Amino acid sequence: MKDPNFFLEGLIKNDEKVVKDIYNNSFYKVLSFISKNKGSRVDAEDVFQNALLQLAVRYKKEKFQINTNFEAYLFTVCKNLWRRELNKSKLKVTNDYVIELRDDNEDIALSVLEQQRWELFNDYIQQLSENCIKIMSMFFKRKSYAEMVNIFEYSSETVVRQRVFKCKAKLKEMIKSDSRFKSLLEL
Repeated sequence: MKDPNFFLEGLIKNDEKVVKDIYNNSFYKVLSFISKNKGSRVDAEDVFQNALLQLAVRYKKEKFQINTNFEAYLFTVCKNLWRRELNKSKLKVTNDYVIELRDDNEDIALSVLEQQRWELFNDYIQQLSENCIKIMSMFFKRKSYAEMVNIFEYSSETVVRQRVFKCKAKLKEMIKSDSRFKSLLEL
């Protein structure tokens, strides 16, 4: 497996071989996700290009580090961009006489901010105890407390609720103590 920075450097240098490699390894997974979530191939191509552009611009600016594999990271960026696109389309009012202006720079800035928030969250969730990581993983997958009682062999749902609360509180405390936290609150 190649170092994620290899791909970022290739994007910056506009290395055709690296860009093709990224496309071949990642695009169809993004296309599948977007197709299953009310999108088309054109939407997937736009999101994929925006994600690559976002990563290149951000890497050029701050030389950030990716702690997972590049394909997983890129897929997460694409998912976030597509979810934002879906949320924006819910808020639009259709009017044939009004032309809506979009500020692409603001979209890119919001995407970068969202990605940095995700990275901060991901950095700290990995620092929780093994038990908390498992509990939070099930919580985020929307497992019921009853299911969690059986999986962890706790005595009751109340115990599960308490463990979830304590793990969430610890995660919040760790994130809020990070110097990056305040800068990621708003754009």
